[in-house]
Amino acid sequence: MSFFNHAIETMPREHLPAHQLKKLQQMLIHLYGRNRFYTTKLTAVGAAPSDIQAVTDLYQLPFTTKTELVQAQAEAPPLGTNATFPEATYTRFHQTSGTTGPPLHVLDTAESWEWWGDCWGYVLAGAGVTADDRLFLPFSFGPFIGFWAAVLGAKRIGALLVSGGGFSSLQRLHLMRDLQVTVMCCTPTYALRLAEVARENNFNLHDIPLRIAVHAGEPGANVPTTKKRIQEQWHARCFDHAGASEVGAHSFECEAQPAGIHVIESEFMVEVIDPAGGQHVPEGETGELVITNLGRLGFPVIRYRTGDLVRFTTERCPCGRTFGRFHGGILGRADDMVVVRGVNVYPSAVENLVRQFTAVDEFRVHINKQQEMAHLNIEVEVVDGADTQATCQQMQQTFQNVLGLRPSVTAVPRHTLPRFELKARRFFYLFDD
Repeated sequence: MSFFNHAIETMPREHLPAHQLKKLQQMLIHLYGRNRFYTTKLTAVGAAPSDIQAVTDLYQLPFTTKTELVQAQAEAPPLGTNATFPEATYTRFHQTSGTTGPPLHVLDTAESWEWWGDCWGYVLAGAGVTADDRLFLPFSFGPFIGFWAAVLGAKRIGALLVSGGGFSSLQRLHLMRDLQVTVMCCTPTYALRLAEVARENNFNLHDIPLRIAVHAGEPGANVPTTKKRIQEQWHARCFDHAGASEVGAHSFECEAQPAGIHVIESEFMVEVIDPAGGQHVPEGETGELVITNLGRLGFPVIRYRTGDLVRFTTERCPCGRTFGRFHGGILGRADDMVVVRGVNVYPSAVENLVRQFTAVDEFRVHINKQQEMAHLNIEVEVVDGADTQATCQQMQQTFQNVLGLRPSVTAVPRHTLPRFELKARRFFYLFDD
């Protein structure tokens, strides 16, 4: 097993609260009176940094929502009020992808950007990446934070970094082969897209000695059938990682690959709450992830409601880390669930079933109303030579057997559906039809 910081990652759990409390107190002292957004929020509930004398005192502070952060941005454009330091202090600008609303601008000082690099150091080391590896980033960099911090993470590990920006998918495959790349960081969707391009161009993926694929940006690496397909097509081990632009890179999958991802608890405090009532749920039960970052003083988030559903456990991992874990990774989003004919359906569950069919390269889902009830419509692209009708019928039957639903499954011509380099958008809720 490889570690980024063995002492921190194997710290006895009884020592963790003191470590977190010290960082939390320092952060609150730095931002109070300087960060307009959080000073206002704390003052409104009569809280001050001196009130936080135990980690559980954090629960006295109000939640933060993305809507509030977007409003804070609108109140003082373009950077917003959640800025602890003067603008000249900041050296990095990014923004969220905008898939769930208006893009949120996020800022980092030189110090907090180094903190991002440390977080990615945990991610890469957790997957077994070493200084002997050649790490490939197969996409062009834009304002979405995406894998920007993986650049710093590679530096922390000492791996050789190779960027594939400005290249086509086929050119990237050739570059990976020519440089004998051993590690790739990308979305699960793009890993499958590259494998599709390889097949269409008779490119042998065995010629690339890839051994590790680290995935983030969307669910997929935690979806069993998607993970299995990536590993089989690339002949490499697939690792999940989770984070968010406004929060940081907060969790990673280790080489032991238990059913979950480790939270970097030295840098993040996590809570799991009932999405409806806001109360904490017992360990091991599903709830909404609430997170506080501890190393991003310039753009903090305190008790941030992520909307992500998780199951948190402190059960010891075979890898030896004492960091808690999210069983099954990020399970989905609280607002992504839709009731289809009395059945609770999450996108990850749909993807897990669709990816069972190796004849399907890409898919898209529309959920609309038929006779006042939600109905699942799935479009699929089937590989050349496969039995299209049989594939659609078998998929319908699989959904019937597993979920008790019989969706409409329609095959569309090859290359009809969009392909994605970063976050994929495959699910569309059309309840106004």
